Amino acid sequence: MNRYQIMFKRLSLLKEGCIIPFVVLGDPSLEISIKIIEALIENGADALEVGIPFSDPLADGPTIQKANLRALSKKNTFFEYFQILKKIREKNEKIPIGVLIYANLVYNQGIDNFYLQCFDSGLDSVLIADVPIEESKVFYKTANKHQINSIFMCPPDADKNFLHKISSYAQGFIYVLSRAGVTGIENKTFSLPTSFIKKIKKYNSIPLLQGFGISNPKQVKEAMLSGLSGIICGSAIIHIIEKYLNQEDEMIKKIKRFINSLKLSSKLK
Repeated sequence: MNRYQIMFKRLSLLKEGCIIPFVVLGDPSLEISIKIIEALIENGADALEVGIPFSDPLADGPTIQKANLRALSKKNTFFEYFQILKKIREKNEKIPIGVLIYANLVYNQGIDNFYLQCFDSGLDSVLIADVPIEESKVFYKTANKHQINSIFMCPPDADKNFLHKISSYAQGFIYVLSRAGVTGIENKTFSLPTSFIKKIKKYNSIPLLQGFGISNPKQVKEAMLSGLSGIICGSAIIHIIEKYLNQEDEMIKKIKRFINSLKLSSKLK
């Protein structure tokens, strides 16, 4: 079994949901980014999703866009990003770690070289936010070659044709979107209808995680009770980073408290 399969099996036995925080690597600096990630792991994160900074993150709302700009202003290199990811892996052998990235960055590295670096850094998955499933074959094949899971997003209005395709490709988990549009806690987030979740499950048994707009423990509890395996939370965490940019200790303290509250609410017993 890979790390995702081991994690989901463990959480299922414990009757707990999976909490995956998302942060942008290098926001507000690589040094503080490492401290934030360590705080997340030590206080409830079951896995990590790490964004590689990009100048035009189309799937992300204003909060994550600003995080990308803060990270890019530091002018860190891809080599430095992978070195940091490698260190996080060396310190945390069991936790699944994935990256969210955009296709231009993968092309710039060379597709095969990019996935090789992912493998060498101990990553488990890659989500390319702007590549539709119909155009993912070249990435998918190369990811498989280097034993990297490909993560795909499922919109809340997915039809049977899309669900059939995603059931053929999905690995690790399926990222089910709360709503159409971009990330962010500014827009209203709806609970996913139980009927829709059952519909996705007809096509495959891979764990389903809800993302986009998750910002409080109540939403986590609702997601768990509706049959999802967990949630992905990004903007709410990055909002804390932005609010306490010049108060590092307070920032870390708030992040610890927040991720812990999400984890506690994922427990069904």
